[in-house]
Amino acid sequence: MSQRITLQTLGELKSAGRKFAMLTAYDFPTAQAAQQAGVHALLVGDSMGTVLLGHTSTRGVPLNLMVILAEAVRRGAPDVFLVGDLPHETMQSCETLCAGARRFTREAGCDAVKVEAGIEHVAWIAELARGGVCVIAHIGLRPQSVLSPDGYRAQARDADGVLRLVDDARALVDAGAAMLLIEAVPPDASAAVLREVSVPVIGCGAGPACDGHVVVTEDMLGLTTVRPPRFVPVHAALGAERSAAMRRWVEEIEAGTYPGPQHLYPMRTAPQPQTTT
Repeated sequence: MSQRITLQTLGELKSAGRKFAMLTAYDFPTAQAAQQAGVHALLVGDSMGTVLLGHTSTRGVPLNLMVILAEAVRRGAPDVFLVGDLPHETMQSCETLCAGARRFTREAGCDAVKVEAGIEHVAWIAELARGGVCVIAHIGLRPQSVLSPDGYRAQARDADGVLRLVDDARALVDAGAAMLLIEAVPPDASAAVLREVSVPVIGCGAGPACDGHVVVTEDMLGLTTVRPPRFVPVHAALGAERSAAMRRWVEEIEAGTYPGPQHLYPMRTAPQPQTTT
């Protein structure tokens, strides 16, 4: 990546009909690899709750942890468009939401924040926008509203659902959202939104009409132990490779083949005293 990706960059890609790629990242090495691969945007997502922390939902992820990890991601990928995902704890009031957004932008250097929002959050989005925060409004499936794993279901699958999705999208963009993220809706639903708004729209299992697409990196790399959502292309099997490498380590220890000579630090050779004749 040769230059810093900004909101303007993503808008220009949209205008040119070019798609942009987004992934999740929660650490320095993943961010570094993503930037080297040409990924345009990274999301420090509250998906870390299930992916990294082993929770059954995303609701318990602490803001403090997310900000610390966002700082690491920014260090690893200084040129990507970096988005901090405002966790459930910040959704208690407009004040807590704005405070969380300030931490992501000021402490971690995020370019934008993502908010799981509906039409009921229009005033909060407007307040963030008035404060100069670049806001991505997350509509469709909103995982923070899901209390159990079987609650993750596609949205807007009938005409009334599509109308509600479009109403949410229009209201949030009118309030100041600079981008939208739509999760788990049929292609017809996301296409309806695209016809009504001019801002870039990121799809997360939302069909080909979206301007960019995001998936959880660990799902795409085959690092998770559960089956990923149907919209995730699994491009590697790194989980199996990781387990195999760990098994080999155990075998080397048990067999006594580690450490070998190549793993040892030699003693320094003392200089021999000079003799004269």
